[in-house]
Amino acid sequence: MKLRFLSAALALCAAMAPVTSSLAQSYPAKPITLNVPYPAGGPTDVLARTLANVMEKNLKQAMVVDNVAGAGGTVGAAKVARASADGYTILLHNLGMATSPTLYRKMPYNTEDLVPVGIVATVPMVLLARNGLPAKTLAELVSYIKANPSKINMGHSGIGSAAHLCGLLLQSTLQAKVTTVAYRGAGLAMTDLMTGQIDIMCEQVSSSASFVNTGRVKAYAVTGKQHLPILAKVPTFAEAGFPKVDVGVWHGLYAPKGTPSDVIERLSASLTEALRDAELQRKFTELTAVTAAPAESKPEPLRKLQAAEMERWAPIIKAAAEYAD
Repeated sequence: MKLRFLSAALALCAAMAPVTSSLAQSYPAKPITLNVPYPAGGPTDVLARTLANVMEKNLKQAMVVDNVAGAGGTVGAAKVARASADGYTILLHNLGMATSPTLYRKMPYNTEDLVPVGIVATVPMVLLARNGLPAKTLAELVSYIKANPSKINMGHSGIGSAAHLCGLLLQSTLQAKVTTVAYRGAGLAMTDLMTGQIDIMCEQVSSSASFVNTGRVKAYAVTGKQHLPILAKVPTFAEAGFPKVDVGVWHGLYAPKGTPSDVIERLSASLTEALRDAELQRKFTELTAVTAAPAESKPEPLRKLQAAEMERWAPIIKAAAEYAD
């Protein structure tokens, strides 16, 4: 009797053991929704669509990009955090994941509600100005701002956006206050910059280099440690005398908390494979995005990056509040 009971128990355990691994083997069995918490056509959206086109090939399922913009990315992130933890709704977010907890007193989700899949890429920022602004260099712009603080309007693509954070860091570093103007997306802000409705703005190079190169706006400096071929004549902030202004916009892939580890591993493996794709790398280079290395496209590197960025940005945001609207 005891042997019969033991055999039955072992058979039950054996039957249960493959459940988790079989989930990964069958995943994905239907299309995956990739949520982008920013408007269509913006830099994060372009990266997401480029990535989705490659990942869906190696996953052998369609990957549908869904733009759910609002409140600096928190609306879209909250939607994914509330989604079923089955790997069929995932999120491509940027450094806003690390800054939102400090920027917002109350968020519609907790950062712990989303688990990392891997780092995707990093995109540099550029400080832009309308063509009619008198300052020709960053040093001249700083002097102009300090002499005319009430006359300078600085646009950004929404509270919590990379453009907003770059502006906060700039004002905090210069200890100079300007009037900030929030827009619903980078496109609207860029339009007003080109028509002279605002004076300056920070923006990701991927979505603004063409406007600089066609002479519709001018550029003062780029973030990062090296010149960008697409903006070869534009110095880095360090070369222009302001090394503390450094905002690299990293992008990462996330899934809802509770998503099975096998599914996370499958998504991470798909991401790693996609980032090795020659065509994706070419398109990312055109977008001035630095593709994550294979070792970075895993959950732990993204977890560490987010934690470090939260620690870095919290005091900057609090200090910048004195200089920003």
